[in-house]
Amino acid sequence: MLMKLAVFNTHSYDKAFFAEANGQFGLSISYFEPRLTSETAKLAENYPAVCAFVNDVIDREVIEQLAKGGTRLIALRSAGYNNVDMSAAKQYGITVANVPAYSPESVAEYTVGLMLTLNRKIHRAYNRVKENNFALNGFIGFDFHNCTVGVIGTGRIGTAVVKILNGMGCKILAHDIIENNTCIDLGVNYVGLSKLLAESDVITLHCPMTEDNYHIIDEQAINIMKERVMLINTSRGGLIDTEAVIEGLKSGKISNLGLDVYENEKPMLYDDHSNELLLDDVLGRLLTFPNVLITGHQGFFTKDALSSIANTTLFNAKCFYEGKASGNEL
Repeated sequence: MLMKLAVFNTHSYDKAFFAEANGQFGLSISYFEPRLTSETAKLAENYPAVCAFVNDVIDREVIEQLAKGGTRLIALRSAGYNNVDMSAAKQYGITVANVPAYSPESVAEYTVGLMLTLNRKIHRAYNRVKENNFALNGFIGFDFHNCTVGVIGTGRIGTAVVKILNGMGCKILAHDIIENNTCIDLGVNYVGLSKLLAESDVITLHCPMTEDNYHIIDEQAINIMKERVMLINTSRGGLIDTEAVIEGLKSGKISNLGLDVYENEKPMLYDDHSNELLLDDVLGRLLTFPNVLITGHQGFFTKDALSSIANTTLFNAKCFYEGKASGNEL
């Protein structure tokens, strides 16, 4: 039987890593450049398996169309699945599988990179020197050694962040519904959320997006934080109430903000919009702050991670065709 897979939202790097990985799986892969939406779902007709990414729209309408076209597997090439209507998938008998782990170090290292860049103003120093300006005013940072970092969420990525920060000599507070023994062995102190917010010099988010933690960083949370706190989010944009954070920046309560995710990012992700007007006023306001660094959801973007994602995604698809569980079904 021909093992067909329709891959949506593809770029040249996706094709390269999928082609390399497919040597051991032997799937018949069709690549589609558009995102998976209600307008493009018809492209998946007669494909039992489709592959989607984090910014694809997999709502009830899309799932209905996929089901009518014969799709029975949605293979996500991501860990997150909050863009999928899981109840609709279950109703229509469509299996959803993800990539639960794909090099947590890639996101962890990127997270710490954002921290160091913001603290030492590396991005601004780079531009200043390009203009033959070697002045140091405005670039004073602080030592991470002995500072207190609050890590919200200590799964695979959060734990990888803890390991790096521990090596830098940070005092680490953590908050999670499940305490991680690896973190405890490294001397991490698990505390309530309010205590973490109140005592941390740097706060970094590493938890999945759920109904319970939507806007976990809101006006009330910011009011609890220490003065001049650094806030980092490389997890999910909806964890932060962006307008509340803007007020925190304006008041000086938040000294630095590093975002690799943004709650209204989906329409913009992974495409070039440089010739278009920026219609998102909230994002536009954020971009005016010199102490804000925003990147386009690229924390995962390493060769190691992309290779792991491609292999696991194709493994999930092959297991589906062979009628056995991959272990990554949601």
